[in-house]
Amino acid sequence: MHPLLIVLSAATPSPSPTGPDPTSVTPGAWGFGAILLIALVAVLLVWDMMRRIRRGRYRAEVREELDAEQAASDTRDDEPRD
Repeated sequence: MHPLLIVLSAATPSPSPTGPDPTSVTPGAWGFGAILLIALVAVLLVWDMMRRIRRGRYRAEVREELDAEQAASDTRDDEPRD
């Protein structure tokens, strides 16, 4: 190896991390509580959305059945009677 490369590599400082130790920084109880609250709100919102979608689907099915019954009764009323 060339002596100049050895000197240059030894003279180049490597960056040292600044700030707090990353292994000692944790979110703690407040962070856990906040994430738990966000997860709970998300689950409740999805549950409510599914309930509303299901209710709308049932209403559409009932509306279609009523329309079919109405159309069937209209065609019976149009038939001539003896």
